[in-house]
Amino acid sequence: MSIVADYPSFSSARENLKEVLDATEHGISVSVSRQGNVSVVLPLDRLRDYFFRTVSPRISIFTENTLTVALMVDSPFAAEGVDLDSALTDLILVLREYAADWDTRLKDAPNHQQYWALVQLVKYSTDEQLREWFETGGE
Repeated sequence: MSIVADYPSFSSARENLKEVLDATEHGISVSVSRQGNVSVVLPLDRLRDYFFRTVSPRISIFTENTLTVALMVDSPFAAEGVDLDSALTDLILVLREYAADWDTRLKDAPNHQQYWALVQLVKYSTDEQLREWFETGGE
């Protein structure tokens, strides 16, 4: 069974853009087909909430000499600061820089493809939401 898009073409979606956006405002995902590819328009808050719950930050905190280190276990992301707050602030910056690099040059690299969901979470979260994710998010 093939996927049947809500809108079989970009033109039909464009002609009905108000309805597409109205549907997403009511929590309904809408699919659009374009040249054989199907894309989905969905509410951002629901997508972000899904990543918040399913992507695990798994942060390990330790002190080395006079620095506090925040390390995301099993991933290459780490930051340090004079205290926990500054280490987490730096970790947010590290993740934001990585997300920007991922979009421009890393997304097709085989050793970076597994971070797609993390990049989406970082891109669509505020700093406060990322701090909350550090504390309570994930699997």
